[in-house]
Amino acid sequence: MSSILEFYRLQESDGLYLYWLKETLVALLIFACFWGAAKFIRYFLRTWGAKFTSFTETDLDDRILERIAPPISLLVVFTGLYLAVRSLPLHDKAQLVVSGVIFIVNAIIVTNIVYRAADETLNWYAATVTKRNGAVLDNQILPLLEKLVSIFLIGTALIVILKHFDYDILSLVTALGIGSLAIGMAAKDTLANMISGFTVMLDRPFRIGDRIQLTGGQWGDVVDIGLRSTKIKSMDNTLIIIPNATLCNSNVTNMAFPDQRAKARVNVGIAYGSDVDKVKQLLVAICREIPEVLPEPKAEAFFISFGDSALNLSLFFWVDDYLKVVPVTDKINSAIVNRFRENGIEIPYPTRTVLLEKEA
Repeated sequence: MSSILEFYRLQESDGLYLYWLKETLVALLIFACFWGAAKFIRYFLRTWGAKFTSFTETDLDDRILERIAPPISLLVVFTGLYLAVRSLPLHDKAQLVVSGVIFIVNAIIVTNIVYRAADETLNWYAATVTKRNGAVLDNQILPLLEKLVSIFLIGTALIVILKHFDYDILSLVTALGIGSLAIGMAAKDTLANMISGFTVMLDRPFRIGDRIQLTGGQWGDVVDIGLRSTKIKSMDNTLIIIPNATLCNSNVTNMAFPDQRAKARVNVGIAYGSDVDKVKQLLVAICREIPEVLPEPKAEAFFISFGDSALNLSLFFWVDDYLKVVPVTDKINSAIVNRFRENGIEIPYPTRTVLLEKEA
């Protein structure tokens, strides 16, 4: 009787050994197939993929393909490892742990692939904007967009991983939604400024270094565009800090757009009885003598109005940089004073004539 039981035990152990051997061979075969597929995909992407992308006008697809080819082949390898582990007759807990770790690695690889493609797209867009507009895209926009993409991808990967391990995602999302609502109500002004700052960065009504004028008459150079506020350095070397929400809801004059050229104006009054045409020619001639004044568009002088004590004229001229308006205006005013003195042209003072009548 004991010999019969021993025989059945040997038979059962041999069957279990053969079963394990067969399943292990199947797992190794699955992994080997995916390993070979990874090698083929990597070769295909490097050779034939580059040929297909060469037909497109832009190099964006070439750059994306070069960035994502290595992790794609790695993803195929770990996918084969995941399926191979799932086919092994392991204990439930052991298989859950091992396959779960491999699943997490696969999720990280997929997230990395999507991030590389998005990062390459953003860099290509920044280079395109720079080439098209001739101005470098603000260094604050790309890091902000990359952070938003990273947060979104990491959040999505965490949700997928938790869902794989049968965690309740609905309660987590509900809790996050209620918390976000409470934070939004408590910090609505800060959020409004942040959204407005993001709008300013994307809409680009002005850039760092541009000279702008505000609705209240203040003007200066933009030194920083942040998420909450924009900083402007005025001409008296003071820093004006304006919340972005206020800036988005007000009129702003950008003196540096569409280019650096600026049109300046000099107002002058001459005495009644002066030769207006001669004065206009003299003003235009003064502008021709100053090298900072652009020859095109040409300087022009106009008779604007009749004043109480003078005939009012305006001289308009252009400079190649708005930063030169004040020093060039100084040169023109000095030349006008000297030239008027040489030609006997009077700049009158305000006068009043008082008539007194004697009583009869």
